[in-house]
Amino acid sequence: MSKNKENKKKHSSAEPEKVTEVKVQPLQVADAPHPSTIIPPEQQIVLNKKSYEKELIRLQVELVKLQEWVRSKGLKVVVIFEGRDAAGKGGVIKRITESLNPRICRVVALPTPTDREKTQWYFQRYAAHLPAGGEIVLFDRSWYNRAGVERVMGFCTEDEYLEFLRSVPEFERMLVRSGILLIKYWFSVSDHEQERRFQARIADPTKRWKLSPMDLMSRSRWVEYSKAKDENFAHTDIKQAPWYVVNADNKICARLNCIRHLLTLIPYEDLTPEPIQLPPRQAEQGYIRPPITDQTFVPQIYKMENPNEDDQD
Repeated sequence: MSKNKENKKKHSSAEPEKVTEVKVQPLQVADAPHPSTIIPPEQQIVLNKKSYEKELIRLQVELVKLQEWVRSKGLKVVVIFEGRDAAGKGGVIKRITESLNPRICRVVALPTPTDREKTQWYFQRYAAHLPAGGEIVLFDRSWYNRAGVERVMGFCTEDEYLEFLRSVPEFERMLVRSGILLIKYWFSVSDHEQERRFQARIADPTKRWKLSPMDLMSRSRWVEYSKAKDENFAHTDIKQAPWYVVNADNKICARLNCIRHLLTLIPYEDLTPEPIQLPPRQAEQGYIRPPITDQTFVPQIYKMENPNEDDQD
């Protein structure tokens, strides 16, 4: 049998035999943007901090409209955020959810699997968090842990890894056929920028918790992670659920680019309710409340210089 026929048989979705090897065509330029995503300079929006905040608010208003559309139409949306450590995934997720209803849009960030979960079907613990109608689920890391950290750090066997590459395209096609809108983002960051962010986290006590032993080890295995990413894309960048790569060297631009792109993938209409009128407060009707001294208050250590100044959230 010719080599072409062998490859065709190996990658056929109808072929029941196990995958026995992984062949990856090397990328000509690692993490280079696809020509179709390059925007001419004259069409790009130049930002400063003030214009960034203004544009972020505008996009967040659109996200609220999208949320209402998803709720009213009973849509099921899954958005996966993967990529290098310190690539800015959490920052984007935070900006997406800031103005949304947590009962409609929720974040799933699973810890290390328990001993019991390790004996389950690999996708089982992720499937438990898939959305019902009218819900959006954002996966901060996902089942692609098997193709990344588990592969590089040796937390799975070779057979488990190869079975994942075989199974995940069909698993995702099944999700899409069930009516789930599956969107996958990969956040790409240069080694220089990742190191800068790691150093910033080390210097900031409020961010030091973000650095795990796995994050530190990823620096010494940069090339292995690159190979794992390329192998992953070669098998899981399917037309039903393609990967969208976000250039994340600048976190501000990455946030806006990702949110704006997300809004283009789900057609929606503005279902913002009409302005409502606040009803009058109920009259006392002779009710006498207990003495305020019966209650235990939090000590008022802080006091505003201007009593009328307050946060509007």
